[in-house]
Amino acid sequence: MGTPKGAGNALTLALFGLAAIASTALLLWAAGSWIFAAAFGGGLLAVGGLLLLLRRPQDAAEAPEQAELDVALARSALEWVGDDAAALTSQNLDLNAANGAFSARYGAPSRLTDLAPDEPAQAELRSLAAVARKSGAASVLLTLAGHAIVAEARPAAGDLLFWRFRPADEAEDLGRQAERLIAGAAGERLGAAGIMAVLADTNGTIHAANPVFIRRAGGENGAEVIGADLVGFLSGTAKGQFTFAAEGRGAVPLRILHVPLGEREEERALFFMLDETGLPAVEGEEGIHVLLEHLPLGLALADVDGRFTFLNRAFRRAAGLGPNQAASWPGDLVVDEDKAAVSDLVHRFARGPGGLTGDLAVRLKSNPDDPIALTVAGARGLGSGAVLLSLKDNSEEARLKKEIAQATKMQAVGQLAGGVAHDFNNILTAMLGTCDLMLMRHMPGDPDYDDIQQIRSNSNRAANLTRQLLAFSRQQTLRPQVLQLPDAVSEVTHLLHRLLGERVKLEVKHGRNLGAIRADPGQLEQVIVNLAVNARDAMQAKSDAGNGDGVGTLKMETFAITPDEVRRMGRDVMPIADYTALRVTDTGTGIAPAILAKIFEPFFTTKEVGKGTGLGLSTVYGIVKQSGGFIFAESKLGQGTSFTIYLPVHHAPAEAAPTPQLRKTEPQGELWGTGTILLVEDEAMVRAVAERALTRHGYTMLTADSGEAALEILAREEEIDLLISDVVMPTMDGPTTVRAAREARPDLPVLFISGYAEEQLRKSIDIDNVSFLPKPFSVQQLAEKVRDVLAGK
Repeated sequence: MGTPKGAGNALTLALFGLAAIASTALLLWAAGSWIFAAAFGGGLLAVGGLLLLLRRPQDAAEAPEQAELDVALARSALEWVGDDAAALTSQNLDLNAANGAFSARYGAPSRLTDLAPDEPAQAELRSLAAVARKSGAASVLLTLAGHAIVAEARPAAGDLLFWRFRPADEAEDLGRQAERLIAGAAGERLGAAGIMAVLADTNGTIHAANPVFIRRAGGENGAEVIGADLVGFLSGTAKGQFTFAAEGRGAVPLRILHVPLGEREEERALFFMLDETGLPAVEGEEGIHVLLEHLPLGLALADVDGRFTFLNRAFRRAAGLGPNQAASWPGDLVVDEDKAAVSDLVHRFARGPGGLTGDLAVRLKSNPDDPIALTVAGARGLGSGAVLLSLKDNSEEARLKKEIAQATKMQAVGQLAGGVAHDFNNILTAMLGTCDLMLMRHMPGDPDYDDIQQIRSNSNRAANLTRQLLAFSRQQTLRPQVLQLPDAVSEVTHLLHRLLGERVKLEVKHGRNLGAIRADPGQLEQVIVNLAVNARDAMQAKSDAGNGDGVGTLKMETFAITPDEVRRMGRDVMPIADYTALRVTDTGTGIAPAILAKIFEPFFTTKEVGKGTGLGLSTVYGIVKQSGGFIFAESKLGQGTSFTIYLPVHHAPAEAAPTPQLRKTEPQGELWGTGTILLVEDEAMVRAVAERALTRHGYTMLTADSGEAALEILAREEEIDLLISDVVMPTMDGPTTVRAAREARPDLPVLFISGYAEEQLRKSIDIDNVSFLPKPFSVQQLAEKVRDVLAGK
């Protein structure tokens, strides 16, 4: 352990002085002259003092470095707090050190009070610091930098204070909020105003109390209050009043106010107590108003007619009332549609028995888009107040419900779209196959040739729609690769210039330090093209309507997103991680808020009939979600729309187990072949087309409409060269059939055909040496695949 520099200098000076005295005494004994010895000793002390003075600049130069080391050490220690913001301050709340979470949320203020929005909030912080120094720890609920947080303070080494700030839990019940408030700085402030606060349950057990109640109820002996019975600390008088039992006879009577914290009888309640003679200047109803004004909860009183008699500051702030704004009735605060419900609820509780409570979700005039919870309780003993009203801002809760509902809806629609696409693929397979078989008999120039080609062309267009549905339902086949997002944007830039035309200016900007992503390059290009085409149409519509100058701008930006930035975004559906993002912004017409929530739904479009399928953005949504990413849209009418895609940064694992792959073969030339093929397909029209097509190409065909029938054929037939099976079938599906067949014929080649995506099948089929052909397919594609599988046999 090192010696402090001040102590080291003092020790050096003392040793040097002792040496000087000893040397002087020795010289006096040897020379016998006091004058000579004194001169020698004085010279030694002068030299010692000069050396000490020369050493001090060096110590002073080292001091900043030592202080810097201490600050760095403190910051490192604060990082162990976790995701919460933490800081060390002086007694005057000067900021000494902070962790990364604090700096990210609040910047670098010189004093902690700089974060407070007003003087009352600054006073709250100073009061919290004083309580922490006195009692060892304290906490309070307040607003910093526009966010509700719980601030905790406790003494640290020396004269420092340790601070911790965590977001307030919106779902926290009123009982827990009240427990934290009255046990912290808010309880101290209530006590300073002569108000005693207690939180107790229906059994009378005390869960929290402010210090002034603990002192008076516990008496001189300091009885334990928390966890004890509230009634045991009170004593009744002949006049029906209550006093503190510990204060004995002559105790001051108490005025007790009971505030329920919930509808259920078993929930806890707050009790506020005042000395009947303690507030002579604010007796009666005025005293109740003083009490309610000090509470941090949004509370108001209304009389039996439903007219407001009092609103505290917190209630006015929650209701969006300015300092000079007045409200006579509770209905004045809400939109017209909610006025009748609010009035009925207030009147019902005003004339009913006391102690009843009820909640109602209302929309305030100051913020009609987000509902807020209005709690109404029948009150007695509050002067002219017959109803106690409380406002709780539940906009965050409503936002979360909307996001969950939208995600659930999109998932359900995606599952429906995937099922429709699968069934539709069976129909298209039969249509395309029948057209191909007819074209074998009708050559160009035949009267029916053009009609057949038209049917085939429309069938291919329908097949493209099913691929888009599969993309939306995240069931399409992806070929993911590890790539850089700017490279994918650059690959498609030349195509975008042709698609956008000369009237739209394309601006591309790439950020730095972008992490690699894992996505299908082709599908990613499809996402960019779809967004660009939508943006072009929006800007064109704005120009045609005469609201633009004829020139639009499409901006594409790539940038990195850190976990701290994700946390600040408040997107609850996004896991906290590193992302690489792409933002596509246009200067078009914008999207109305009512429509913005529907833009990713399949077949939803605002374009004219015949100008779009409504699958462009739904395809984008499906590809992004299937790639593990997220997409969000922001828009302002008349200004434009911005789509932001967040793709997780890919971190390659050290060793990955090989995924069972469906075997692929290279195409060859001749389509004719020989051999016996067993075809298992439950759809009769698909089975008939495939049987006719392969028979025409020289194969001997055996067919079965189920897995059980196929196994019977395998048991009696000796030579079967290839098994073609649908994947999804009733009773016994394709993979189960193949496993049973491989028990008797382990080398039997297998070709799966299905309307579902190969990627989905690869996750569920753990069978080696199988090939895959997606529906819908043409006769030529089927013949080529069969030839390739048999060639690889």
